[in-house]
Amino acid sequence: MSKKTLVLGASLKEVRYSNKAIKKLKEKDHEVIALGLREGMVEDVKINREKYPYKHIDTVTLYLGEKNQKEYEDYIIALNPKRIIFNPGAENPVLMSRAAKKGIETINACTLVMLSTGQY
Repeated sequence: MSKKTLVLGASLKEVRYSNKAIKKLKEKDHEVIALGLREGMVEDVKINREKYPYKHIDTVTLYLGEKNQKEYEDYIIALNPKRIIFNPGAENPVLMSRAAKKGIETINACTLVMLSTGQY
């Protein structure tokens, strides 16, 4: 089943894990929305800079360190996703606590590993 996923911290650089995640999510037939510092395309996924009020987000997967998440915290909570995946290096106890209070599942995990092992 497709899970609409917002990749936050998306990069045009192919060596970045966020870039690899976009490709792997598409490969597994998930709908992908990408938000990053630079606009551009990763295959057929447009990376936006604008914080649009997307609807029906299943998962937000974070590729930003804790200090760079600050400006996105309210936005992420307002999207009301079913879950937030904190990839390695993106762990954030404050955001995890805020999300949990709203009933949003939080996971410290690697999106790429989850996709590869069928746990996504």
